[in-house]
Amino acid sequence: MNATPLPARTEVAVVGAGPAGLALAVTLASAGIDFVVLDKLAEGANTSRAAVVHARTLEVLDELGASEALIARGVQVTRFAVRDGARRLLTVPFDKLPTPHPYTLMVPQYETESVLLDRLRALGGDVHRPYEVASVVQDGKGVTLTMTTGETLRAAYAVGADGMHSTVREAAGIGFTGNAYAESFVLADVVMNWVPGPDEVSLTFGTLGLAVVAPLPGGHYRVVATVDEAPAAPDIAFVQKLLDERAPGQAQVTGMAWSSRFRVHHRVADHYRAGRLLLAGDAAHVHSPAGGQGMNTGIQDGYALGRAFATGRLDGYEAQRRPVAQRVVAFTHRMTRVATTRSSVARGVRNLALPLLGHTLMPRKLATELAELNYR
Repeated sequence: MNATPLPARTEVAVVGAGPAGLALAVTLASAGIDFVVLDKLAEGANTSRAAVVHARTLEVLDELGASEALIARGVQVTRFAVRDGARRLLTVPFDKLPTPHPYTLMVPQYETESVLLDRLRALGGDVHRPYEVASVVQDGKGVTLTMTTGETLRAAYAVGADGMHSTVREAAGIGFTGNAYAESFVLADVVMNWVPGPDEVSLTFGTLGLAVVAPLPGGHYRVVATVDEAPAAPDIAFVQKLLDERAPGQAQVTGMAWSSRFRVHHRVADHYRAGRLLLAGDAAHVHSPAGGQGMNTGIQDGYALGRAFATGRLDGYEAQRRPVAQRVVAFTHRMTRVATTRSSVARGVRNLALPLLGHTLMPRKLATELAELNYR
């Protein structure tokens, strides 16, 4: 099951082979820094989860030599539409952004991971699977990682890219400040007739909650929606009813590839470093999926941390990346609260204001914020 045996020592142990961990590993490999990537899964996940790759992330992937292959697997979308039911309130354009990638790339997360893994292997690296880290102990000279199998790995540094329930973050004693949203979220990849079509990402407001519909390769659509209490495995009938309520007359669901439910938190780690332990990706920040920025921020974390190792500037990593996470969490929280307000007065003001703001610089500013171009 393991492609390569676990070595005794390395410079950087990367716990977690999601997008953030893989981006870090590719950056380290490009810089000639010795590393080991550990992941508890026997193989990469094949469900799509995150599906948006924004312009700044594509710029980072340019640097890593991975953008061309990923772009070939995705769908380019140049606008983000905000709606109340079938009524368009605001259009956010990406096609005029000052970037080599003036669009949002819609592509399943497993494709992003696959491209990053291919790039890592081309550079001579790989992921050690399945190795679940049971304990992480640091001392003055390094870090000892002990697997559930009893095997150990000694490293100069360890990076937790191991998600919201990070073993590395817990070992570091770093707090994860924030809260959970009361609502649950439905996620489904479906085949459907969708009136707005495959040329935009739609964020739809409604009294029952928000719904995001985005095109995916192969004629599929990603649906993400807030629900007071979602079923464990939403079926076609559930998604159809949800879209009938949120976007009447806009959708006819004919098939489903995958569905799930999840709870969403908005949290940021109190620190990104404690001695020889560092954090990246969901181990450092989690937030609403409303802007599709979670995976993007994580990939950029991985790249920034890899460059920090390469340049010997680890002390600057937290100062560079934690304010970005704070800003993303605050921005997506505001988006979620505006979209899900139950106040009829607030909804009325919102629906009057957004079309007027469409004639100002706000759509361009929103596009820049979503594309994360402010975080270069």
